[in-house]
Formats: sequence, structure tokens, C-alpha cells
Amino acid sequence: MSPGSDPVSPLEQALHAARALVLADLVAQQVAEADVVSMVEESVVQRRWWVEQWPDGAAYVAGLIAQDVQDALLERYGRWPLCPVCGTGDPHALDVEPELGPDPRWVCHKAGVRVAAVGALGAVTGGSSPS
Repeated sequence: MSPGSDPVSPLEQALHAARALVLADLVAQQVAEADVVSMVEESVVQRRWWVEQWPDGAAYVAGLIAQDVQDALLERYGRWPLCPVCGTGDPHALDVEPELGPDPRWVCHKAGVRVAAVGALGAVTGGSSPS
């Protein structure tokens, strides 16, 4: 085999996809600073170990990494991502649902609505224009 032709394992594919989704949401919310990207990388390292122990959990990695980054940002900077749906009242963060499941999405529990899939915040917050 030539260098670089090794197939990427399903585990690495899931981790790379999860990283890309969370980074897309951070970019859409204009908070993808170097230290925040480092939080994503730290979560990916921790979740790599987790999914190596439980390979069937690969489908859950994107939601878990989103939650990890959300928790890390809360500790250092405050709530993220802020709800783009509720225009009045106290600013509040969206939650990831399901907490442990495939196809994670950002949800506003206050309004009781699904806002966007993890990785698609730009479509609702103006961070990217839908095609």
C-alpha cells in the first residue's frame, strides 16, 4: 500500500464527522477561537477512548462532543449556543437531544421546539446561507 492509502476506521470516521459538526456550529455562532477549538479536540480525545470501549456508541459521538464543548464553554465563558428562537426573556442555551442517541439536535426546552441538527446551527442563526 502506498502512504496515505490506509482506510480510515469507522471509529475515526465517526470522530472526524462529530468534530466537523461541532466546529460548524461554533463557526456559525462566531465562537471558534483557538482555545475553543482546543476544547473540541480535548473532547474528541476523551470520546475516542469512550467509543473504543463501546464501539456501538459511535453513532452517539456527535451529541456527546457537542455536550462536552457546551459544558466546557459554560465553565469558562457562559452559555452556548444561545437560543435563536426566543426573542424575549433571559438568554438561555439550547440543549442537545437525545442526551445519548443518534442524530443529535439542538432543542429549546423553553419554547418546546427543535432548532437544528447538531452541525446545522448556521442555517437558523444566519451563520451560513441555506442553498
